Amino acid sequence: MNTEYSVPQGLPQQRDAGPFDPPTAITRLREARPVSPLVFPDGHAGWLVTGYEAVRRLMADTRFSSRQDLGIVHVPYETPGMPVQTEPSPQTPGLFIAMDPPDHTRLRRKLTGAFTVKRMKQLEEHIVEITERQLDEMAALTPPVDLVTAFALPVPSLVICELLGVPYEDRATFQVNTAKFLVREQDLAEKMAAYGAMTAYLADLVIRKRAEPGEDILSDVARDADLSIEELVGIAFLLLLAGHETTANMLALGTFALLEHPEQLAALRADPDLVPDAVEELMRYLSVADIFYRYATEDIELCGETIGEGSTVVISLLAANRDPLRFHDPDRLDVYRTARGHTSFGHGVHQCLGQQLARIEMRAGFAALIRRFPNLELAVPASEVPLRSDMNIYGVHALPVTWTDADR
Repeated sequence: MNTEYSVPQGLPQQRDAGPFDPPTAITRLREARPVSPLVFPDGHAGWLVTGYEAVRRLMADTRFSSRQDLGIVHVPYETPGMPVQTEPSPQTPGLFIAMDPPDHTRLRRKLTGAFTVKRMKQLEEHIVEITERQLDEMAALTPPVDLVTAFALPVPSLVICELLGVPYEDRATFQVNTAKFLVREQDLAEKMAAYGAMTAYLADLVIRKRAEPGEDILSDVARDADLSIEELVGIAFLLLLAGHETTANMLALGTFALLEHPEQLAALRADPDLVPDAVEELMRYLSVADIFYRYATEDIELCGETIGEGSTVVISLLAANRDPLRFHDPDRLDVYRTARGHTSFGHGVHQCLGQQLARIEMRAGFAALIRRFPNLELAVPASEVPLRSDMNIYGVHALPVTWTDADR
């Protein structure tokens, strides 16, 4: 174990090791002390967990609470306009990602039928059709084009809009507001304004769904008289945000990673059957939803460290997925790797509800893009690709790409 160790002041965020790798300081922390003290900007003495084994244990232990109304959950970076918290935040109805059992169980159970493996497989053919149609539109454009706006964002947005029953013509509203909400150091007033606009839109939508339900997931849950309008809004917000932001960023950043690793891209072109394993490897390698939080409800021993009651614990899934104690040569992208067991969909009771949907979208997206555009390449130097290092879900703000007429 590395003996050189100093307690970080705030969460290291600078992507100084490259666009796909954890910040160097986080990697060093994992090597030196996988469960390490972290001083927060407000002075709170909390913890940062970066080791694979520690992350899995923590996420499976419900004594580490996801509730923000139980104790003060401190933020490990500066948020302009954020007053120093002196008491816990009120719980947001329906936002089950920020709940513990039994409240979490009650709400999540309302949705499990909508996201079964069987139901997702039934959707697979339709998702392939949506993907191909979007690539038809992209092929008709004159390159260079931005892969984010031409492909990576529209595909999951179309899919989640259809599933939830959200009018696709409203996408500009929710895409702009969710993006503002996800900016890490966004001014608090602007962040709350974006959240308010989203919830007002969704409140109107779920009220209409309750009055005139259709054949979609939001209509299904709106029929449940046990759920209040406020809970329906929280559920809709979570599903809509998670349903398009994460997959969109995986498609864009994953394409960037493959273009920067041409031997891996060539392997996928030569053998499309590798795509499912490649999706798991890209999930591990990139971990776009990286940072999560827990609150220690009592003194808890974790991998040799004692985390005191009331501590905010920051979890880095990217660091865990790059842990050499779990994955051989973890900083190498290898589409032949069996990356099962990665933490990118979380672990424990909060493991991602829509993970099968995300897998199907990514498999369809990468397979079709690679097949349809065999000469795809970056239209700018890699160093000029704008990274979403300022966002709570990582990726690229844009990915300018080009291709030859042979791809048309």
